[in-house]
Amino acid sequence: MTPEQYVQQKAAASGSSFYYAFLFLPRERRAAITAFYAFCREVDDVVDEVADPHVAQTKLAWWRREVQTAFAGQPSHPVMQALMPWAPVYGITAAHLNAVIEGCQMDLEQSRYLDLPALQRYCHLVAGIVGEVAARIFGQTQEATTAYAHKMGLAFQLTNIIRDVGEDALRGRIYLPISELQQFDVKAHELLKRQYSERFSALMKFQAERALQLYDEALALLPAEDRRAQKPGLMMASIYRTLLREIQADGYQVLHQRVSLTPLRKFWLAWKTQALGRVA
Repeated sequence: MTPEQYVQQKAAASGSSFYYAFLFLPRERRAAITAFYAFCREVDDVVDEVADPHVAQTKLAWWRREVQTAFAGQPSHPVMQALMPWAPVYGITAAHLNAVIEGCQMDLEQSRYLDLPALQRYCHLVAGIVGEVAARIFGQTQEATTAYAHKMGLAFQLTNIIRDVGEDALRGRIYLPISELQQFDVKAHELLKRQYSERFSALMKFQAERALQLYDEALALLPAEDRRAQKPGLMMASIYRTLLREIQADGYQVLHQRVSLTPLRKFWLAWKTQALGRVA
């Protein structure tokens, strides 16, 4: 299996909304974003799939060394072998990749966040930086597009957090800020026991409305000159925002299930954004 086949398989197997947006890119940009996304999946899987924290720490340390050696011209992992030819083309740096690793490191060291600013620091690393690199690969020409990418990344990550409240709680992680749990009088043990309540619904309504506002703010930041190039990001926004509205319509039933859209619906939303240029 070639490095290119490896990253393609890794991206496709994830079933992520991101993959559907990649399908509409020109070949070279698609190859670059697929390799970068596969890197993010590899690092994220260390945290999600390795039960022993010490082993996970060791694996993340290996990835830091791999990034260093790859940028020195000697990549050994197929993901890095696939990614490195595109790094100088699209301005991808070791600092970008190390930031993603640092975000995953936070998952090993921290399972609660005191307030929104603390959570935003985590989101910056695991989603904002990813958005920044993706915007470069998609064809960013305006400096202001970076601010759009970071805010959109935050909206995506908050949507993920809302969708995965129950799943994350079973892993011992609660990303909803402690200050906001207290504000709505929702106890951590209620999330762990999958206990729904009016208080929980009010908390989730608050989370969803904030995320939806961030989508609007991000779209307002995207310069007109880059709107066409950034269509893949707009496709993802359409898919994620539709998912969030589904969660709202379903009454925030996220403690016992992972709400998702079908592959066909994701593809349809991506195609519609490509064809019409509008975010659902």
